[in-house]
Amino acid sequence: MSGVPVLGVKIFADGADLAGMVALARHPLVRGFTTNPTLMRKAGVTDYAAFAREALDAIPDRPISFEVLSDDFDEMEDQALEIASWGPNVYVKIPVTNTRGQFAGKLIAQLAHARVKLNVTAVMTAEQVDRICPCLSPDTPSCVSVFAGRIADTGRDPLPVVAAVCDRLRELPAAEVIWASPREIFNVVQADQIGCHIITVTHDLFAKLTTLGKDLDLFSLETVQMFRNDAVQAGYILRRAAAPAVRAAV
Repeated sequence: MSGVPVLGVKIFADGADLAGMVALARHPLVRGFTTNPTLMRKAGVTDYAAFAREALDAIPDRPISFEVLSDDFDEMEDQALEIASWGPNVYVKIPVTNTRGQFAGKLIAQLAHARVKLNVTAVMTAEQVDRICPCLSPDTPSCVSVFAGRIADTGRDPLPVVAAVCDRLRELPAAEVIWASPREIFNVVQADQIGCHIITVTHDLFAKLTTLGKDLDLFSLETVQMFRNDAVQAGYILRRAAAPAVRAAV
């Protein structure tokens, strides 16, 4: 990917396919990894802890986020401490609320005070971040994952939200903002332009990074060539139909 422009935003690979994670770990653009239970289920993971430990054995030198599973805050705390014990590069994902909409602030503060590296996830509003910030430690590394793609799915522009979150977190030097759930490569450019620290990129989307900054005339030509090659390989044939015979007047 020598043609990819130099980016200030860090790219974290988002997924739970272990072979794919290991392959992406060899790429210099990938600075970290994120997972979640939904991605793990889709990838066929059956043993959560075993998968996590295998991933950490294979990728010991970059941040990896693993999420708590409980919906009870006390149990979440126990799970978070267990997950954090798996390695120094582990970030524990804590949802901003539980499934009943109760804010996880007290738990976030307890874990931050215990120096657990956190990734507060499923955040979608600047108001949520206003409540999260006082709970974070200025000294303990943490991330706030703003689900920009899901905000965009509602017809709203996520850019002002992510920019506002970046501004709010400036007073916490150990905290970083994650642009989560991107939908297109242009989101990487947007995240970079507003000074967002991290953007998560799925394995499929990562393959499209080679188009960043590509010459549009060349891209147009390659697109025309693709259409032509696919038509030839499919064996499609079009012939002009014979003109209907003209009947003589009676």
